[in-house]
Amino acid sequence: MGYPITLPEVTETIRVLAADSNRMNSQLLATALERDKRFQVLDPPADGQEILAAVMNKRPAVVVLSAEIDGNPRKGFELAREIRAQRREVQVVMLLDSSERDPVLEAFRAGARGVFSRNESLKSLAKSICCVSQGQVWANSRELRYLLDAVGEALPMRVIDAKGRELLSRREQDVVCCVAEGLSNREIAQRLGLTEHTVKNYLFRIFDKLGVSKRVEVALYAYNLGGPSEHPTVNGRRDGNNRPPDSLPQATSPAGD
Repeated sequence: MGYPITLPEVTETIRVLAADSNRMNSQLLATALERDKRFQVLDPPADGQEILAAVMNKRPAVVVLSAEIDGNPRKGFELAREIRAQRREVQVVMLLDSSERDPVLEAFRAGARGVFSRNESLKSLAKSICCVSQGQVWANSRELRYLLDAVGEALPMRVIDAKGRELLSRREQDVVCCVAEGLSNREIAQRLGLTEHTVKNYLFRIFDKLGVSKRVEVALYAYNLGGPSEHPTVNGRRDGNNRPPDSLPQATSPAGD
């Protein structure tokens, strides 16, 4: 059973860079995406160096990036990390050959805001681009479960700022652990001996401290803290409706999932 989908309304043209496994595939993908009037598709790059140069100079809003680049099955993950390091405002949708656990987790670890299997339709790819451009996370329910399971395996964790100071109280970290396990507000309240109202108040404070607006972004934050020697800042966008949802995630998931 999939999660409800609320696609963002796109009012401005989205600048998209399509970088598939080789130049011909990139050109084919770019041509297909150009048919969607919501997108301004940039000239497809020829290799990894051109991808980074295009990101730096042309500043796309979204990069659709293959895990395999230049014949290297892991090059896309490396490029995603560099893109996030150089242009944090650029969102990455990682193209994967399948929705297996390891590549899905590596894509999110590298900083991708969405993962997309080549088994899905071009229409779904367009939806994923629109969603990540608005600060949402794109993944289907199985892919989200991989992510949340990995967060649970990595816990307990410390959520700290760039100076090493803890951002969350012990109780707030307990709530984050429960969110990462996929518990609803009611289940969190039962586990921690709190009222649902108190849980919601904790979530408000957690969202505010981390600068996020969705439960799955809390999980992403916790997961990324496990990355090598980096304490990333979540770039979640506030959407004017900062209400803690009652159950896990309000990330966007393909229809019928």
